[in-house]
Amino acid sequence: MSNVANLEVDGKKYSLPVVSGTENEKAVDISALRASSGYITLDEGYGNTGACLSKITFIDGETGILRYRGIPIEELAEKSTFIETAYLIIYGKLPTHEELRRFSDLLTANQNLHEDMKYHFEGFPSSSHPMAILSAMINAASCFYPELMQGDRSNFDLHVARLISQVRTIAAFSYRKTVGRPIIYPKNAYKYTANFLHMLFSDPYDDYEIKPEVVRALDLIFLLHADHEQNCSTSTVRMVASSQANLYASCASGVCALWGPLHGGANQAVVEMLKDIHQSGDDGSKFITDAKDKTSGRKLMGFGHRVYKNYDPRAKIIKKACDEVLVSLKIDDPLLEIAKKLEDAALKDSYFVERKLYPNVDFYSGIIMRALGVPVEMFTVIFAIGRMPGWIANYKEIAEETKSRICRPRQIYTGPALNHYVPIGRRE
Repeated sequence: MSNVANLEVDGKKYSLPVVSGTENEKAVDISALRASSGYITLDEGYGNTGACLSKITFIDGETGILRYRGIPIEELAEKSTFIETAYLIIYGKLPTHEELRRFSDLLTANQNLHEDMKYHFEGFPSSSHPMAILSAMINAASCFYPELMQGDRSNFDLHVARLISQVRTIAAFSYRKTVGRPIIYPKNAYKYTANFLHMLFSDPYDDYEIKPEVVRALDLIFLLHADHEQNCSTSTVRMVASSQANLYASCASGVCALWGPLHGGANQAVVEMLKDIHQSGDDGSKFITDAKDKTSGRKLMGFGHRVYKNYDPRAKIIKKACDEVLVSLKIDDPLLEIAKKLEDAALKDSYFVERKLYPNVDFYSGIIMRALGVPVEMFTVIFAIGRMPGWIANYKEIAEETKSRICRPRQIYTGPALNHYVPIGRRE
C-alpha cells in the first residue's frame, strides 16, 4: 500500500504523507498543504480531523471498543479502581504497590483547600450552579501555588495529586454552598470516593453512612468517565495547554466546556426527560411512540452516541452496576420504572435497534446518581471529577512534547468583501 495520498487541485498534484496509528488507524497528514498549495481543509466541528497524536486512549466506535493505555475498559471496570486507573492514564502504566501507596498518600495529604479559599466560596450567590463555582475555584486554587503560576514543572506530581484530590473537595463545597449547608471537611480515614460522599452528604453532627455498594457504583462512574479521547472538553484542555497556560487553568477550561448541555449535561437531560414523562402521566409508552415520530419534537435522551455506532462499551458495564444498586438499595422510584421501560424498548424495538440507538453511559449513570441521592445539578460535576485524570494526561502530553506548537486553527472567511468606513453623519 502506498504511504502517500495524492491530491489534485487546479491541475497540480500534491503528495501528502499517510500516518498510521497503533491500531492501524489511517490519517492523511495535511500539515504542509497550505504552504505547498495555498489550500487548507475545511471540517466544521472537527468531526473528521485528527488534532493530535496521543498515547492515552483508543476508541473504535464501529465495534464498541474503549481502552485506556491499551487496557480494555471491561478489565479495568472489573479489576481496578478509579485512583489506580487515574495513575494508569496519567503516567502510562499500572502502578506498583509502592507507587500506588505513594500516589494515594499524596491525594490524602493534599485534599484540604487553603483556608483562605473559604472566602471565595462566600462570594458566590446561593443560586450559583456548582459547575460555575467549580471552574472558578479551580482557577483560584492555582493562585496559592506561585511556582505553578510561574510555569515551574519540578513538582508536577504534587500538583497532579492536588488537583485530583481537591477537585472533589471544591465540588462538595460548591454543592453545599448552593443549598446553604455548612462545609464538611474530608477525613483521612476515608478513601477517595467515600470521602467525596462524606463531604457531600454528612452533617456536622451526623456522618453519612458509607455503603460499600454506593461507593463502588460511584467509583465505577468516575472510572468509566476518566478519559474518552478528543471530545469537546479534552480538546479544549489541549488547546489551552498549548499556550503554556498552567495545569489548573487548562483543566478549568475543560470544566467550562463540559458544562455545556451537549457534552457533560447529557446525564442530567436523561433525568429531566424522565421527570417530564412522569409529570405528563405517561408510563413511557406514549413517549416511545412520539420519539419514533420525527414531527413530534420528542427526543430520546441517553440513547445513541456521536462516536459509538455500536453499543457503548461503558453502558454494558454500568447497566450491570445500575441493576445491582437498585436492588441493593431497594429503590422505589416511578422515574426508574419509566427508565426501565425505555431501556427495554430501545433494546427490542426494531425502530431503535435498526438505528443503533442503544442506551449509552449517560442513561445509566443518570439513573444511578438519582438512586444514590445525588442532586441533578451535581451530575455534570461528577462527570468533571471523573474526567480530571484524562484532562491532566492530555495536558502532560502537550507539556512534554518539545516540538509542541500553540493551537491555531484556520478558517474560511464568508463575511463582506472589501468595505470602507462611512462617517456616522452619512449613514442612513
